[in-house]
Amino acid sequence: MADTRKADRRISHVELDEHSLGWRSADVEQERRIAIFDLIEGNSFAPVRVHADGYAGPYRLKLESEEGRLGLHLYREDGSHLETLVLALGRFRRAIKDYFAICDSYYQAIRASTPQQIETIDMARRGLHDDAATMLQERLAGKIEVDFDTARRLFTLICVLHIRG
Repeated sequence: MADTRKADRRISHVELDEHSLGWRSADVEQERRIAIFDLIEGNSFAPVRVHADGYAGPYRLKLESEEGRLGLHLYREDGSHLETLVLALGRFRRAIKDYFAICDSYYQAIRASTPQQIETIDMARRGLHDDAATMLQERLAGKIEVDFDTARRLFTLICVLHIRG
């Protein structure tokens, strides 16, 4: 039975709080769709807190950003609320800002640069993304265990929540 529970320690549904969302370009909207699709297709998400009824997934996740904090609202598969975790996002401010800047450069390069220039910018973009994913894993330590790919996709969604048009 333990193996079955472990297999369920994943996110089955992701929602971004509509009040947290601002205007998004077509490029950003595409990134959001891809991040959610990839996250649902394969993730490792294991809250550390043991719930009284032993529930161990799968989880529905709603992300919300307000006043410099990230709310991770966890729900059972049936939609009933389990818990809400709140993370201060101050440490992520620079990573988010830098990621926006490099993504802007990347989207502009796709339209007007050589393949070599695009590849160089993309390598820098991936490096920033990887660093932010590692930072997110560290911030979630002791609260939620996530693998690296899950942290990368969650960071993308955190960035989407911070776009202001």
